Amino acid sequence: MTHRTDNPRGSGHRPLLLDAFCCQGGAGMGYHRAGFDVTGVDIAAQPRYPLGFHQGEALDFIRAFGEGFDFIHASPPCQRYSRAQKIQGRTHPDLIAPLREALEATGRPWVIENVEEAAPELRDPLTLCAGAFGMRTYRHRLFETGGGFTFTPPAHQAHTAPLAKMGRPRRAGEFAHYVGNFPGVAEARADMRVPWMSRDGIRECVPPAYTEHIGRAARAFLNTQAVSA
Repeated sequence: MTHRTDNPRGSGHRPLLLDAFCCQGGAGMGYHRAGFDVTGVDIAAQPRYPLGFHQGEALDFIRAFGEGFDFIHASPPCQRYSRAQKIQGRTHPDLIAPLREALEATGRPWVIENVEEAAPELRDPLTLCAGAFGMRTYRHRLFETGGGFTFTPPAHQAHTAPLAKMGRPRRAGEFAHYVGNFPGVAEARADMRVPWMSRDGIRECVPPAYTEHIGRAARAFLNTQAVSA
């Protein structure tokens, strides 16, 4: 396992967080900024991942090592639920149900993240939107919580800014689409605070602001659990 964080795993008072199905590390970076010592795991090599990383099958890793972490975040692939994949008629496995079972077996608090189209598979998910965090895009992501943990989302603001047309640069007053082969990668990196990411990483990532918000609530939850233990 290779670690590239400035806070080596288990150092100081930083609780350990597993970032499962981590891709290029949007979620993991948010938890890192919230004070966690993060290890990402993904079946594909992720040379851009900015924190500790292990290459492997995430569900198997959770089953084998999940209970050794203080908190687990999991972002299973969204292809099964996305509109584009349904239009193309491709089939993908349902990972949410077996993932939930594996997370519950760890006895740790956890979060499952996915796209809006996965709502029927998730239990009472909470919604976060980029506009609520000051970004110039709308990116809804759903979060199911478990292990006794939950959090309060910031107020979901009305979508009043017009969206730029797909494939066209954002103009003044517009919000951008960071999906597909979008223009303005440098602008997207700055807007979402992901300067290390490629276009591929940006169009699928969980913005770090989302998980920094969740991570602060998770730190408070873990502190409460420690006091009551």
